[in-house]
Amino acid sequence: MKCLYIIALMAMFWVTEVLPLPITGMIPVILYPLMGIMSTNETCLCYMNDTTMMFLGSLVIAVVIENSGLHMRMALLIIRIIGCSHRRLTLGLFFVTMFISMWISNTAATAMMIPIMETVLIELESVSFHLFRNLDYKTRKKIIFQIYLSQQGLGNMFVQKEGVTEEEGREIKRPTHSTMVYYLVAAYASTLGGTGTIVGSGTNLTLKGFLEKRFPNSPGINFASWMLYSVPPMLLMGLLTWLWLQVMYMGLFRPESKDARAIDIGQQGERIAAGVIEKRYKELGPISWHEFSVGVLFIFVVLLWFFRSPGFMPGWAAYVTNLSVKDSTAAVCVTILFFIIPSKLDFLYAFSKDPRKRPTKASLGLITWKMINEKMHWSLIFVLGGGFAISAGSTSSGLSEMLGHYLIGLQKINVVAIMLIVCFFAENVTELTANVAVANIILPVLAEMCVAIKIHPLYLMLPATLCCSFSFHLPVGTPPNAIASAAGHIKTKDFMIAGIGPSIITLVVTVIAFSTWGKYVFNLSDFSEWAT
Repeated sequence: MKCLYIIALMAMFWVTEVLPLPITGMIPVILYPLMGIMSTNETCLCYMNDTTMMFLGSLVIAVVIENSGLHMRMALLIIRIIGCSHRRLTLGLFFVTMFISMWISNTAATAMMIPIMETVLIELESVSFHLFRNLDYKTRKKIIFQIYLSQQGLGNMFVQKEGVTEEEGREIKRPTHSTMVYYLVAAYASTLGGTGTIVGSGTNLTLKGFLEKRFPNSPGINFASWMLYSVPPMLLMGLLTWLWLQVMYMGLFRPESKDARAIDIGQQGERIAAGVIEKRYKELGPISWHEFSVGVLFIFVVLLWFFRSPGFMPGWAAYVTNLSVKDSTAAVCVTILFFIIPSKLDFLYAFSKDPRKRPTKASLGLITWKMINEKMHWSLIFVLGGGFAISAGSTSSGLSEMLGHYLIGLQKINVVAIMLIVCFFAENVTELTANVAVANIILPVLAEMCVAIKIHPLYLMLPATLCCSFSFHLPVGTPPNAIASAAGHIKTKDFMIAGIGPSIITLVVTVIAFSTWGKYVFNLSDFSEWAT
């Protein structure tokens, strides 16, 4: 009961944010030893393990990619290929953002993509004024009337609404429907993309670490199996969410609607938008040694993660050593290489006969410690560690066994129905509380529930973990929503309405995908001995 009290206390603090999330995560270091649950040494070991090191490695990779500018080149290149109508642009930006968010944090992906989207919107807005000036009087009068009715306009980013604020007479911006789609694309695509790989979100790594702590004899979750399961549902959810936004705000299937007329930029508008993208891409210049090196190392670490234990063949680790090699080894290896490999090739001229070509100072690495120290989210280590401590304390104190005894009555309920209820609960709670905190609270309960009703622990834990990331209704629900809301001046009411579709889509797709495709990928049909 002592452990249950500590977990309840941490859950209350995480939900209400009475203390900062990482500070709440440190509570077990104080209370576990004093209440006789675990020693200080055992508790502190929960905060630094394979999952934590992998998490740190993924954060370093995100910082390095952002610092090199590789993400910008990749995004602009894909948009050039896809095309520049509003529909194609939003579709391209959606999938580009999802792909980027698979490898770096959702927050970083949103922050990277919004400036690109804003540049496109600003240029489209200037195109609309240029086209408008060249129209005859009759057509111009007709368009003015349409703009008045729709409160939008060809490429307009915002409409101005007079209102009384703290500064009297100030104009309040509100986004047009077309503008709102671009900002929602940045937020929603980042959230969905974070589910695509095990390093894409803190909640994914929380599950990995918790599973290894609670069920040490389990085969665990590897990079390959996670991607094999999660990428197809991620792509489907992304496409359906994009369609939802098109129907709601861009008049898809309603060609005569105000929204559909407002986004019709015409062939000239598409050419101008394509020119903007082309100009931005050319401004980047040829690919630099810095970008090339980061790209090669990024591909290298992904291959190391994927082929460490792919399942369909022996992994590379089996040929190197008989000891257990985890994904953190690859992450730390590439992290060190980022510091070793120089960002410029100046050193090649160190012995040049021409003294002007000789470098006067040492070349910096692909990343510096100062940059890492400034941009790393160190606090999340303690949030993750707090969750792992909950798992270890539950097992050590006997709380897990007690919960299993009380939950055994759930065997009478259909497991798919239980999964639906659990996913629905996780999606709604995560709208109000940090995603990782929600995962830390519900995963211990779900683990014991699975043991009690004798189903594979991943049957409930993995879909619930994914749903902990699906926050679409409130700006405060997740950092990508907050960034999009602030940059796009999107009201909370509009966010709540826009999030209805993605919430339903993700809930339904997750339950169907995991009860079908997930059972095949993770072999969930049997209740393994390691779960007892």
